[in-house]
Amino acid sequence: MRHTLLTLIILTGLSISVLGETIKTTVNGMVCAFCATGIEKTFRKQPEVATVKVDLPTKLVTITTKPGKTLSDEKIKEVVTYSGYTMGKIVREK
Repeated sequence: MRHTLLTLIILTGLSISVLGETIKTTVNGMVCAFCATGIEKTFRKQPEVATVKVDLPTKLVTITTKPGKTLSDEKIKEVVTYSGYTMGKIVREK
């Protein structure tokens, strides 16, 4: 029983460490699908990014990083500003 419990704890710890971080921010100024596609493409070029989802009606951008990687707030702001927009608050989830 101990061995099984210990194995389960180790596997849980390993699975948590291989998950990327989820980052959400709003992007002000996105008004069309072209805008959303531009933001999405720009974030996908970042080596730390695994996936990007842009919800145009809510202007919400959800970024999932690769395991063990992260994007700094400054880098996120740089990408959004480079794309010609401003952003709201950044929320991070593990």
